Amino acid sequence: MERYGTIVGLDKPVSRMIFGCAIKPMNQGVRVDKLLDRALELGINAFDTARVYGESEASLGGWVRERGNRDKVVLLSKGGHPVIEFSEKGPEVKKRRITRKDIRDDLETTLLKLGVDELDIYLLHRDDPSVPVGEIAEWMDELVKEGKVRTIGGSNWTYQRIAQQRAYAAAHNLTPFTVSSPHYSLAELGCDMYGDGCVTLTGEKNDEARKWYRENPVAIISYASLSNGFFGGKVHGNDYENRAQLLDPLSLPAFGSRENFARLQRAEQLAKEKGCTTAQLALAWCFADGMNLFAAAGSTHMERVEENLGALDIPLSKEEADWLCNG
Repeated sequence: MERYGTIVGLDKPVSRMIFGCAIKPMNQGVRVDKLLDRALELGINAFDTARVYGESEASLGGWVRERGNRDKVVLLSKGGHPVIEFSEKGPEVKKRRITRKDIRDDLETTLLKLGVDELDIYLLHRDDPSVPVGEIAEWMDELVKEGKVRTIGGSNWTYQRIAQQRAYAAAHNLTPFTVSSPHYSLAELGCDMYGDGCVTLTGEKNDEARKWYRENPVAIISYASLSNGFFGGKVHGNDYENRAQLLDPLSLPAFGSRENFARLQRAEQLAKEKGCTTAQLALAWCFADGMNLFAAAGSTHMERVEENLGALDIPLSKEEADWLCNG
């Protein structure tokens, strides 16, 4: 797999592996400059953060200013996230924030935290289907025309709504969405993990969505590509009966199905045959479906960042990818 790809609207290459900045120290505003230095040295030039990731933007922005490397990196952030309350009953949306004011306010704060005048990629963290897509297209286009954002898109937007945005943009000479950030991993998503309509591309039910992405110039930046560590070594394929003790309360309903443990078993087997880690194989699987995909993965350990990047060197045939899913 080539280590860099292109995204419509950006004039610089984007690393296929993207450093996910939703890691604990960055969320707490702690500087992790050496970790980010190493990621950039390895060729990872894209960094994914969001307005709701605590002080992650400030931590990332401090590194960019200290190193003077703005022209070398691709900065992605997300805004418009709803107010969600988590309880034992699950996530509950208290307020949706897909309004012109909320989108603008979030972006202005993001730019201030990052210490930059323009963002490379700005995504709406959620959709609100009750808001006409044409209005959203108008609001987002303003930000591009004002020079605050280079490319736009949506996180957890269905491909149908993205297609509608692109059609409206084409008809009204506006900026189209060229980036989408859904869940995509070898493990199927068993619940609305983070609330308010998490969108996944995994599974047979999403065949049409993946076909649409293969046929349209919209890049995918997948999140939870390692299924919240499910393929990272915290559990093994034969651990199904003990899953409640091994998986955290978020990951258990999301990834703890019998079928996902069967996929993990097959991934462990094939990884052993290929001489790679299970995590590398699971990431390699994400790139095997022919979509213009970039995988976001974060870690506080330099060796894990290097390991994740090695996934791009693992050949995986269509037959092998299908076997991992279906046996």
